[in-house]
This record gives sequence, C-alpha cells and structure tokens, in this order.
Amino acid sequence: MKKLLAEVSGVIEASVDKVWPEVLADVGSAWAAHPSPKREDGHHSVAFQGGWWYRGEWSATAHPRGTLVVHRVYNVAEQLRWGVPLANRFFVGLEAKTRDGFKAGITRIGAKLGCSARLA
Repeated sequence: MKKLLAEVSGVIEASVDKVWPEVLADVGSAWAAHPSPKREDGHHSVAFQGGWWYRGEWSATAHPRGTLVVHRVYNVAEQLRWGVPLANRFFVGLEAKTRDGFKAGITRIGAKLGCSARLA
C-alpha cells in the first residue's frame, strides 16, 4: 500500500513527444547517484523506488498549453510504516523541497526546448 506524501504539477509549453524524453533524462540523471533504484516504465510515466520507503512517480499528459507533468512522492514502506515520518522528521519541508526541485526541473526542460514552463 502506498501513501501519498507530496504532489506537484506543472505545464511545459511543448508537445508530450518533445517533453517526455527530457523529463526522463532529467529524472534519470537525478537517480543515477542512488544505489540500485527500482525503475518502472509506462506510457509517458516512470517510477523510481529506493530505500525502504520512497517511491517517486512522474507522468506527462497532453494539456491545452502543451504538456502537464505531474510528480508524486509516496511512502511505500511495507514494515515499520509508522517509523517513516519519525525517520524523516515528520516530513517538515518535504512539500516545499519537492515543489522547488520540480520547478527547477521543468524550468531546465523549458529552457532546453526554448519554451515556457510553470507550476500548475
């Protein structure tokens, strides 16, 4: 069972076909430093799971202004689920950190594609 901890979305003003490879490259480079993450790919969606509790999911869908990119962070601990908030100081600042990192990522992608990107 997974529990949603944070969600953020943004619009990049380019087509999904142009945005999605850049999202994969951006997210993949961030995960390259993690030891043995589990990766699951879908149609314009990807998830990375690592450590004992973390799962991050990214997706891209068509939007009237380009592409809507969504990032969700889940607690997927199977044991000691109650300990995850304690170990992470009750996730103080998680939403802001997730939003700031996501905004930086879509801004990089927008700049690379020569288009606008903003939080939804």
